[in-house]
Amino acid sequence: MRKGEMTRAAILDVALELASRDGLEGLTIGLLADRMNMSKSGVFAHFGSREDLQIDVLKLYHRRFEQEVFFPSLKESRGLPRLEAMFNRWLKRVSVEIASGCIYISGAVEYDDRPGPIREELVAMVRTWQGALLRCAQQAIDCGDLKPGTDPEQLVYEMYGLVLAVHHDARFLRIPGTVDRAHRGFARLVEDYRNPNKQNSQADTASAQ
Repeated sequence: MRKGEMTRAAILDVALELASRDGLEGLTIGLLADRMNMSKSGVFAHFGSREDLQIDVLKLYHRRFEQEVFFPSLKESRGLPRLEAMFNRWLKRVSVEIASGCIYISGAVEYDDRPGPIREELVAMVRTWQGALLRCAQQAIDCGDLKPGTDPEQLVYEMYGLVLAVHHDARFLRIPGTVDRAHRGFARLVEDYRNPNKQNSQADTASAQ
């Protein structure tokens, strides 16, 4: 990268750190300039406005989320293995973010009733992730891993509930063991939706061999 691009990338890294800790609304050009040992005009020149900076921070967060959670999960087989990989990688990321904060979750609190480009960008990103989970859940139904008639939207809703509970209990209430509870909750959720006919079919095939 050229020097200007490297400087911009470095600014975004620090901005993401600050936004994770203080929220997107806590991110200011002045605070960022102090952390970067730059002038406000120097930081401003790379983004144009505070809103542009906030949106670029969201995009960086989303790219990293995809790189850590979504794309590696696609290496797993379609169906339940991929859905489990998505949840486990998602939970691992959230467990790391307990100390810093999840922008998807904190952003939802900050912008739930605040219209504008930042809210629109955030909503689009969260819906993209929910859409990926829904497609994966539907594939698990279609391939027979989950019971016929399983409602993929309900399943994803319950998965989301487990992750939100981890963030709330671990970050806000400081309750130990919340990540383990989420893993147990997901395991119970999968067993509730699992297709017993496929399990029986696999067992019959194994015994025949």
